[in-house]
Amino acid sequence: MHTLNRYLMKNFAIILVIIVSACTASNSELAHWETMAEDITITRDDWGIAHVHGPTDAHAVFGMIYAQAEDDFNRIEVNFLNSQGRLAEAEGEEEIWRDLRMRLFIDPVEMQSLYAESPEWLVSLMDAWADGLNYYLYTHPEVTPRVLTRFEPWMALTFSEGSIGGDIERVNLSQLQAFYDNDSSGDMSMASLQLEPVLVDWEEPRGSNGIAIAPSNTVDGNALFLINPHTSFFFRSELHMSSDEGLNAYGASTWGQFFIYQGFNENTGWMHTSSGVDNIDEFLETVTERDGEFFYSIDGDEHPLSKKTVTVAYKSANGMNERDFTVFRSHHGPIVRAQGSKWVATSLMEEPLSALIQSYGRTKAQGMDDYRENMEMHTNSSNNTVYADSDGNIAYWHSNFVPKRNADLNWLQPVDGSISANDWGEPHSIEETPNVFNPSVGWIQNTNNWPYSSAGPDSPKQSDFAPYFQRSGENARGIHAIRLLENKKDFTLESLVEAAFSSQIPGFEAVLPALIKSWDNAPTSHSLKAALAAQVAVLRAWDYRWAYESVGTSLATYWAEELTEQIAEQARDAGMSTNEYIASRASTDEHLDALEAASNRLEQDFGSWETPWGEINRFQRINGDIVQPFSDSEPSIGVGFHSGRWGSLASFGARRYPGTVRRYGTSGNSFVAAVEFGEKVRAVAVTAGGESGDPDSPHFDDQAQLYADGNLRPVYYYPEDLEGHIERVYQPGR
Repeated sequence: MHTLNRYLMKNFAIILVIIVSACTASNSELAHWETMAEDITITRDDWGIAHVHGPTDAHAVFGMIYAQAEDDFNRIEVNFLNSQGRLAEAEGEEEIWRDLRMRLFIDPVEMQSLYAESPEWLVSLMDAWADGLNYYLYTHPEVTPRVLTRFEPWMALTFSEGSIGGDIERVNLSQLQAFYDNDSSGDMSMASLQLEPVLVDWEEPRGSNGIAIAPSNTVDGNALFLINPHTSFFFRSELHMSSDEGLNAYGASTWGQFFIYQGFNENTGWMHTSSGVDNIDEFLETVTERDGEFFYSIDGDEHPLSKKTVTVAYKSANGMNERDFTVFRSHHGPIVRAQGSKWVATSLMEEPLSALIQSYGRTKAQGMDDYRENMEMHTNSSNNTVYADSDGNIAYWHSNFVPKRNADLNWLQPVDGSISANDWGEPHSIEETPNVFNPSVGWIQNTNNWPYSSAGPDSPKQSDFAPYFQRSGENARGIHAIRLLENKKDFTLESLVEAAFSSQIPGFEAVLPALIKSWDNAPTSHSLKAALAAQVAVLRAWDYRWAYESVGTSLATYWAEELTEQIAEQARDAGMSTNEYIASRASTDEHLDALEAASNRLEQDFGSWETPWGEINRFQRINGDIVQPFSDSEPSIGVGFHSGRWGSLASFGARRYPGTVRRYGTSGNSFVAAVEFGEKVRAVAVTAGGESGDPDSPHFDDQAQLYADGNLRPVYYYPEDLEGHIERVYQPGR
């Protein structure tokens, strides 16, 4: 009886929620949503991936965002809370500085004005985007948004590139707080905060791999293309969106965005990798105060700093509170910190409307000319682009927004903002940027490394470009990729996948010989000579390749990490990288002591230093939380591949967590796809874990083993590909 009562009460509550929810939409609005939905088809394949089709692009946008919300509305909401500077409304006061940072660059009032100025075709897409999300909330009253109970079309402009915070996240939060935090009297503290650099950061490098192979280097004479973003897991949704207006894009879409960020259509493929270009700069402003107003100097003349109040709402134990901030901006950008007596303004690309136009427009490009025209907008700021198409073209665009500057200045440091000659000029043209088009070597790669090895001998020459075109150099993944690509003329789709999961870890080649040499040269009287003989024998025989069963991988990893921690400060003081220091400066005792410590740690955690790598390195997905919990007592899957930091192309960023001895991955390979542009497009792909964020869904972790094995499944791009692989066909709301 009690069970029946609970059942009746539960269902009454649901009915009540539906009634309440229904009251939030006007009759005309609901009629519009339902009319749109009637013309949209969502086909879920046997992996739960949505294939969305509608008569217009707006219908496709409505359907794809509705499908995204079905798969993980929470991630959509969190992304747009972040993009609008409203995280603190959900998370509490600890997020107000992140929100303030975002609001310095993204003003809701300005976004609404940009929406009003947008071309009609884009307005229709933004309207459809908001309609799709609101219709989802209307038809799913059991879903309780944390904050965003209604989406407005202009909100799409707050998140117009592929990364949530993008360039804005490079503004240091601690320094921002030091500048804008108020004391009890309400006076602004202008303290400059000196931050000690982190000596060792084991977070997996964020970025991506992109590879394009020309027909001249393939067996079947078709261009091949690798799409391999390295992000936090479950960061993007895999889906397919098409319309009768020429849209037919497949790939990865960041939760909440209505365009395929990294993917392909029938004629073109685009893959973005994080750029090392210097396109965010700081300007030192000479500020004076008179009668409570602030002025800054330009060529000896004073100009008023713009000033406005930003109100940040935040959740507290007593309900919703607010905090007001008076923020400042020069013509260089918002003031974000102080340095000595100077105020520091940050300049970055602030063109959300153009960025959204470019982001969506590239998905419909039909060839090189179309794509190049799209790139002329110069608003894909923080990313490189690797490209291939059905005509056999391959290309590499190094960044897309590189402002012209005085090349004699060190732009890695703040520059004098009082001199107008130091101001940014217009973005460099495509011709002025270190790009590559159809190189004779027949391949292109980027692994977040510099552009000067992107096509081997056909790469741009570093001497031809200003230093600000690249802040970093080559990396271990780049070395790895070049080894696989050079002098190979018989690529197939299958062998490209094999290359993407190549087990080489070239980063260890620079450091491990130093350890072996130290052991060889140590006298027999050394206390660790005999004790470490077996470990050194394993490492001497190791082939510098990861594998599930490899003990050498385990031992080398733990040794290198132990030693890196020990010598990081010395390396910094010597002006060397930690790897350089390990290879050339570390002493015999430091090498051997680290190996002993590594052996002891493995024995302590796993019972033996001879523990295979796959027993240590694991993939686990317990629930749908954005910040994942991990437990050694819960099921997990062994993963053979390794960290991109050491040169593994198949990047897997794993570490221990409180209460665990095993290492669990949270970032790296998140979506992998390989594409062949033949008479018809052929593609294979895998998504980390699964498509759905719901632990009760069969598609929550149905790709986990495929992912761990590097086993890519066929992509169902054409309707005939879907035959026999359809799980469900429906319309939004039905």
